[in-house]
Amino acid sequence: MANAPSLENRGRPRLDQATAQACSDFLRRLVQTPSLSGQEASVARMVASEMRNNSFPSVHADRIGNIIGRYGRPGGPILLLNAHMDTVDIGDPDAWTRDPFSGEVSQGRLYGRGSVDMKGALAAMIYSVGLLARHGVDLPGEVVVAAVVQQEPTEGMAMRVLVEEEALRPDWVILGEPTNMQIARGQRGRMEIRVSTFGRSSHSSVPEQGENALYGAARLIFGIELLNAGLMKDAVLGAGSIAVTELTSVAGSRNAIPDRCEMVVDRRLTLGETAARALSEIEALLQREGVRGRVETGYYRSVSYTGYKTEGPEVYPVWILPETHPLLIQTSASLERSLGRKPMVGTWAFSTDGVYTMGEAGIPTIGFGPGDARHAHTADENISLADVHQAAQAYADLAIDLLNYLA
Repeated sequence: MANAPSLENRGRPRLDQATAQACSDFLRRLVQTPSLSGQEASVARMVASEMRNNSFPSVHADRIGNIIGRYGRPGGPILLLNAHMDTVDIGDPDAWTRDPFSGEVSQGRLYGRGSVDMKGALAAMIYSVGLLARHGVDLPGEVVVAAVVQQEPTEGMAMRVLVEEEALRPDWVILGEPTNMQIARGQRGRMEIRVSTFGRSSHSSVPEQGENALYGAARLIFGIELLNAGLMKDAVLGAGSIAVTELTSVAGSRNAIPDRCEMVVDRRLTLGETAARALSEIEALLQREGVRGRVETGYYRSVSYTGYKTEGPEVYPVWILPETHPLLIQTSASLERSLGRKPMVGTWAFSTDGVYTMGEAGIPTIGFGPGDARHAHTADENISLADVHQAAQAYADLAIDLLNYLA
């Protein structure tokens, strides 16, 4: 194993006040720039520019629009830090007490859409590498910051392009999704299920002459609600879950009985569950309730801001890093030195790019990021700037520790 500059914190580059302020200022600019999925071009330009300003020797955009910055010694092991540039929409603007794109700072917290999910981690990652570069830290491999696109609707898709089409396969991956400065080692899988119920149209003044597809959908929805309580459970990841998230009906007019309903079902898969099993559960409900219908896996078609097209089934696998894996052990030890406390280890309730890196590609993956996930996707989303700064220092320390372990 190659030696790090020092295994003691006092021998490593430390984030000073001026650099911490620059990191905060950059995060504020990121939040002030909207970047819905598929519309990340402006933020991508900012990210590339900030990487260059932080002395990344290599910065480029790939075909889908991911921005990849590299630092270290080519030919050695690769540690990849992952953060997505896209955000969800703001929802109801009246629910916000602050401008969602102001980047307002109050009592040490920065407010705005994307502050937690996950522009805070992105800023911290860029400034962590800047810290290493400015101090000329000689790594025995490369740390790569991958600022990826379109994670919110199709997690893992951009990482698939990076690994399979851009031929960048890291040895280990750290996801910066919010963990409240703890460690996450896995998540349940996710799939989107499309369900159609069929009826027969008639004039709404004589509903008995038709067959209302909405009524069939209502019976099915009640059955789905009951199904949620009995799904398979895992000791670490918890139980699978199922929820109807969208319902539409198709009719000739408002005074016609709808002859078709379409619903979207969000299904979270715990260890031991499969996509086929999830589909068959709903098919069994259709039969039991005597509802005519169809059940199928959702399918996405996506175009990135560069015009790159992707498509595929909306099935994202469950994954978990074993608690005895060196990535978890070394990350925990490094964070304990960097943070001055032993981090707790848990899992995420939501889905991440780990569905591809660990779930499909088998690349050891772990999560560590600033911010409380309870603030993600909410009105008045906000993050502690102290946590962002601490994360920047921790990512720099992790790059030193993990690459020296791998070398």
